[in-house]
Amino acid sequence: MKKMLLLFFVFIYVFPVFAQDEFQFEKGIDKVKIPFQLINNLIFIPIKVNGTELTVLLDSGVQETILFSLEDKNEVNLKNTEKISLRGLGSEDAIEGLKSEGNLVEVNGMQSKEHLLYIILDPSFNLSSHVGIPVNGIIGYSFLQHNLVEINYAKKQVIVYKDNPKNRKRVEKNSNKIPISIERSKPYIKTTMVIDSIAFPAKLLIDIGNSDAIWLFQKISDKISVPEKNFDDYLGKGFSGDVLGKRARISEFTISDFKFNKPIAAFPDSSSIRHVTMASNRLGSVGGEILKRFSVVFDYPNEYIYLKKNKDFNAPFHYNKSGIEISHVGVQWVQETVRLNTVPVSANSYSNKEDRNSVEFKYKFELKPVFEIANIRKKSPAENSGLQKGDIIISINKNPAYKYTLQQINLLLKSEEDKWITLEIEREGKLQVFKFQLVDIL
Repeated sequence: MKKMLLLFFVFIYVFPVFAQDEFQFEKGIDKVKIPFQLINNLIFIPIKVNGTELTVLLDSGVQETILFSLEDKNEVNLKNTEKISLRGLGSEDAIEGLKSEGNLVEVNGMQSKEHLLYIILDPSFNLSSHVGIPVNGIIGYSFLQHNLVEINYAKKQVIVYKDNPKNRKRVEKNSNKIPISIERSKPYIKTTMVIDSIAFPAKLLIDIGNSDAIWLFQKISDKISVPEKNFDDYLGKGFSGDVLGKRARISEFTISDFKFNKPIAAFPDSSSIRHVTMASNRLGSVGGEILKRFSVVFDYPNEYIYLKKNKDFNAPFHYNKSGIEISHVGVQWVQETVRLNTVPVSANSYSNKEDRNSVEFKYKFELKPVFEIANIRKKSPAENSGLQKGDIIISINKNPAYKYTLQQINLLLKSEEDKWITLEIEREGKLQVFKFQLVDIL
């Protein structure tokens, strides 16, 4: 479901489309701060649904609020449900789901009292295993539509402002104000890019639920050509199946006055986007790998976005050079040794300085993650070394795999070129060791 770097994104549309109730501030509040977890450029925020705490992906590329992975959330009460079909990005058929109306959704000091939810029943659609934290859904337009919503990537905070003169002045200070268009409940922006020395304008979806820098749709425009240096890759998972395509570096990408050199673009194949209803003249998406370089404020009512550079603006564009995508497939009990320092209470024990402190040990058992190779790119360094899909990772560079988070593993696999990676894996009950070197083929 995402390249190790968690190239995950979700972009869907749902049949039929219904209006949703907006989020309202509680009395006396005109600003709320919501801490978020930033994992592979994706934003995960806490919400409550009918009183039950959940974690959801904040995604400007979706219109409706979607729930899934509720197996361990039996206490979630869903109001007024009926069966429907869901379809979206990916090459497979529609999947079964539920529609639920009249729900209470709360986020800090805000509420949506008649919220419309869609629920995916297929347990295989699971973000948690590819993110490394429990994830129960996705929220989009209903959260963004009526207020000034700031995404401060540097501070890992979403700040929602009531639209008044004081807050608007704060938002506009030192920011670049850029017009956008809201079409079918999604934001679009005009950009410019250069591919193979050809510059052209491109209307793109602003998609904070896409962890890549840029997506460009082949065959939509004769200006879009995949650069000669490219490779086939697994790009992500949509509600209708896997999304496949190519990756390559393009020469330049510009939003307003902000220019980026040699960002990495993804080019999904035509079968992966066949169920997507395109906005007029749309050529692709701009995602988290670009947006994380700013403090971003969405102003949907007035159709503007505000961008302010942060400390990551000039960070290089990396990708997963190993060719493997790793997922969290469960937990295991691990025995760990804990050192205890004790101080003797007997007065006689202080006669010898070396004996003042005694050291004891005890054992404790903790649940730790189990990681598996979920996908492997053909002809990649990992595949060439002999690694296979389904291999269970026991250690990474001689360190137990459970000591890493999935985020840390993803960062390791997009390290600098020529770095060596050693994986000990379990395959069919046998332990094996494989070693490969990260190679930048772009």
